[in-house]
Amino acid sequence: MRPAALLVAAATLVVTSACQQPALAAEEVVEAPAAVRTAKEGAGLKTAIFAGGCFWGVEAVFSHTKGVRSAVSGYHGGTERQADYKLVSSGVTDHAEAVKVTYDPRVIRYDQLLRIFFSVVADPTQLNRQGPDRGAHYRSALIPLSAEQSAVARTYLAQLKKAGLWDRPIVTRIERAQAFYPAEAYHQDFAAKNPRHSYIQRWDAPKVAALKRLYPGVYRSEFQRD
Repeated sequence: MRPAALLVAAATLVVTSACQQPALAAEEVVEAPAAVRTAKEGAGLKTAIFAGGCFWGVEAVFSHTKGVRSAVSGYHGGTERQADYKLVSSGVTDHAEAVKVTYDPRVIRYDQLLRIFFSVVADPTQLNRQGPDRGAHYRSALIPLSAEQSAVARTYLAQLKKAGLWDRPIVTRIERAQAFYPAEAYHQDFAAKNPRHSYIQRWDAPKVAALKRLYPGVYRSEFQRD
């Protein structure tokens, strides 16, 4: 086999082993309440980071959200040397699979992104796991990148805890912003490039469908590619 073919085969092997565990029951969709504190972020594009399990689904949902200009899958919480898929997925690093979202607050506010996140992206009661994926690298976390985002995130988490939408305690954390490292190229826009992948069809396509059903006003049919 020629070197180029070897590289393709290796990448294919990694992709087919990513974010795949034995099938479980479908993830719950919850219509989270509108935030009592709306974000006031001013003009210009803003960026925030979300960790909510396998980054394919997090990226897919936000890439179908109006006002989102970019959704990049990557790693947050560890070092640059640790920012490697094989290392992260082994559970030996401090990284979480995360997505850096760049958005226009004139179209979609940070508090609205939080509502989407808790409604269709991540179950905030699952500790160090999401759906079929287990490990601290699949933890649910908010990583605000401004004082306003941090205040809105704290207020919204407190609001959700009082709302009693889930039977179990909310364990989603707010983490201090550290360096974000983009994931390997084959992870970017993964749901758009691989719509028939078994994991995408089983776990992530339903999240996008739930976004369309619950929040049709902010749903965008086309996938915002980077």
